[in-house]
Amino acid sequence: MVGQNYVRLLENHPWFEVRAVAASPQSAGKPYSEAVAGKWQMPCEVPKEVQGLVVEDAFNVKKISEQCELVFSALEMDKQQIKDLESSYAAQDIPLFSNASAHRSTEDVPVIIPEVNPQHLEIIPEQQKHYGWKKGFIVVKPNCSLQSYITPVAAIQAAGFEVEQIIVTTLQASSGAGYPGVPSMDLVDNVIPFISGEEEKTELEPLKIFGKIQSGKFVPALHQPAVCRKKARH
Repeated sequence: MVGQNYVRLLENHPWFEVRAVAASPQSAGKPYSEAVAGKWQMPCEVPKEVQGLVVEDAFNVKKISEQCELVFSALEMDKQQIKDLESSYAAQDIPLFSNASAHRSTEDVPVIIPEVNPQHLEIIPEQQKHYGWKKGFIVVKPNCSLQSYITPVAAIQAAGFEVEQIIVTTLQASSGAGYPGVPSMDLVDNVIPFISGEEEKTELEPLKIFGKIQSGKFVPALHQPAVCRKKARH
């Protein structure tokens, strides 16, 4: 679903042209329109400029890097595999922007909500120096549920208040587990009662987003002294 949304959003984009699409070796070798036949879930047709692109093997990093100037990652596989593969693209001088969670806890990879912490992009030169990358780097987005409440929390803090505690409940629809979702017997009112790892992401990722860069890595906000003068309980 995420990969399909990337393809949809990039259609006729003023900045980007889709030059290659890639997936696991099992899906490689087919035209994109054939690979998504019966699985296309977007409210539009498959973009014409992508229909005939032959799906590449995502592990063929060198070949894809020769076709592209940057990569959007929506991989779904073992977390360590994703981490290694995304790093391989950065090592090939490819800026990589990821929807996956694999690198969110990496100490020098920024977790970006553009309206909240664009200053965290300043760590990219440190990241490149650390790994010996020249033009390549990795930037990730946070867990999807965070985006709904982090922005208002940032606005509260910008107004001079300190947020002491947040209690969050997420009720993800079946689509939140990735199409085609989970077996229907595990659903009540189209809500998944539990998704492994969601609670940990919800606790840790905001601390990184609100953290600071120190000595080439992120220090979570939890470990920093409060600097706000006014307090409000929420």
